[in-house]
Amino acid sequence: MPSPLPPQETHAADSTFSAIRQRLDYTLALLGMRGKGLALLSGMAAIIWLASGIYRVQPDEQGVVQRFGRWTDTTSAGLHYHLPWPVETVQLPKATQIKQLKLANLYEGSPPDAADPREKQMLTGDENIVEADCAVFWRIKDAGQFLFRTNKPEEALRITAEGALREVLSHTPIQAAMSNRRQQVAEETRGLIQQRLDAQQAGILITQVQLQRVDPPAAVIDAFNDVQRARADQERARNEAQAYSNDILPKARGEAERIRQEAEAYRSQVVNLAQGEAKRFDSVYQTYAQAKDVTAWRLYLESMDEMLKKASKVVIDGGGKNGAGVLPLLQLQDKAKPGKENR
Repeated sequence: MPSPLPPQETHAADSTFSAIRQRLDYTLALLGMRGKGLALLSGMAAIIWLASGIYRVQPDEQGVVQRFGRWTDTTSAGLHYHLPWPVETVQLPKATQIKQLKLANLYEGSPPDAADPREKQMLTGDENIVEADCAVFWRIKDAGQFLFRTNKPEEALRITAEGALREVLSHTPIQAAMSNRRQQVAEETRGLIQQRLDAQQAGILITQVQLQRVDPPAAVIDAFNDVQRARADQERARNEAQAYSNDILPKARGEAERIRQEAEAYRSQVVNLAQGEAKRFDSVYQTYAQAKDVTAWRLYLESMDEMLKKASKVVIDGGGKNGAGVLPLLQLQDKAKPGKENR
């Protein structure tokens, strides 16, 4: 069989090989190992082959050991050993790298006439239709499961995420999904995705779900905005009525409480006065029962005293001199109105 190399190159190669062989023989002769070169080379080759099974897993990696192509073990960071090739091999996928999946790009790449816009629409809990986009952040949790348990794990993640988002929105009102419950919808979606991926042994960990857009379809968005403005006006009118109610009711309750307290005070006053008069009458009666003449004369004097206090004119007996017939305590001031003559 002719040599594939030109004669000059073939001669040079033979010379180089001969030189290497002679040097090796000389080295073995010095070591007293002449005739053992083949065994030594075989031993060195075996050592190198066995040492090739040593591998190192970085902190951001997981080692996936395969024996004749079948997954047998998953190793963590550090130095490890596997049977050398071709018995076992190892893959070192990045396990801490955060990746992002956008459901907004679910239908990108499809022909314009093949994609149906209605496939992106989702039904909310109050039977409204919305178009929702979200971003799913994930990383590898178990590299062995990620590589061998699920066929096309990223596609499985995409399908699972879309189904979870549809399910969460199916029991959430549209207004809540668009405003105050966006974060809650995202958290429920993340939990549902993780639950389904764990059931599938996909080896994926969902770190975060961001709800980016929840809007009505473009064909009805104007009508939807009109409805939302009407609801906002309704809510504003309700708030104004509630504010007026909160202002007027306390005032009315305060006024009613004031009237009630005044009535209670008047009732207490009248009752106390009546009870006092009744007790005074009882006391006078007890005194009258014990000394009728004295009590009757005292009552007569008290009655006359009260009557004379109110009298505007005093009649004096003419038989008296220098007012001797008038009691010393009797006031003789004229109580007539100004301009009238005293009599």
